[in-house]
Amino acid sequence: MNNLPAPESTADPVWVASARGRMMETLRSKPYHIADPRVLAAMERTPRHDFVPGEARALAYDDRPLPIGHGQTISQPFMVAFMTEQLAPRPGDRVLEIGTGSGYQAAVLSPLVAAVYSVEIVAPLADSARKRLARLGCENVHLRLGDGHEGWPEAAPFDAIVVTCAPEAVPPALEAQLKEGGRLLIPVGAPEAVQELYRFEKRGGRLEKVSVMPVRFVPMVEGER
Repeated sequence: MNNLPAPESTADPVWVASARGRMMETLRSKPYHIADPRVLAAMERTPRHDFVPGEARALAYDDRPLPIGHGQTISQPFMVAFMTEQLAPRPGDRVLEIGTGSGYQAAVLSPLVAAVYSVEIVAPLADSARKRLARLGCENVHLRLGDGHEGWPEAAPFDAIVVTCAPEAVPPALEAQLKEGGRLLIPVGAPEAVQELYRFEKRGGRLEKVSVMPVRFVPMVEGER
C-alpha cells in the first residue's frame, strides 16, 4: 500500500508522482514482476486516479482492486500490468477488450497497439468510460455498449483479445473473432469461485491453451444493464 493521505486535488503533482512511483516499485518487485519496458511505460503514464471514484482516489495507486460502482471493480495495478504483458501487445495490433469498466485497461493498451475495441455491458460505466478516455486523448480506443459474449463481430478479426471478467467457458464468438496466430487472455470459472487465467493461441483454427495462474474476477454477465 502507498499509505499516502488523500490529495486535496487529483491534479496535485507531488501526490501523484509519489503514489505512482510506489506503484511502479511494486510492479517491478512482485514475484511475477513486470519486465516489459513498454508495458511499464504505459502503466507509469496512465493516471489511475482518474479511473476511480472520488472517495477512493487516496487509494488509487495501491496494489488493490477498487469499487467503481454497479457491482464492478477496477483491477489492481499488478493484474492490469500482468495481463497486458501476457497479451504481448504489438504496435500494429487490433485488440478486443471485454469488460471496459472504468476504461483503465483500455487506456493502458492504447499507446501499445494500433486500436482497442472495448465492450461494456453496464450502460453508466460505458458512458463514463467513453467520456474519460476521450478527455485523456485515447483516440484509438473504440467503445460500445453490449454483451461481451458476442464480442464485436463488425470489427473482427482481432490480433488479440483480453477479457477482464470471468465466463464459465470461453464464448464461441470470441474464438471465432480471433485471428489465426492471435492471442486470447481470459479468466474462466464459476461465479464466487477462484477462476483460472488462461492464455490461448489460435493455431490451425483451434485454440491452444496454457494455464497462467489462479485469479478472482467479477463474472461475465449477459444482457445490457
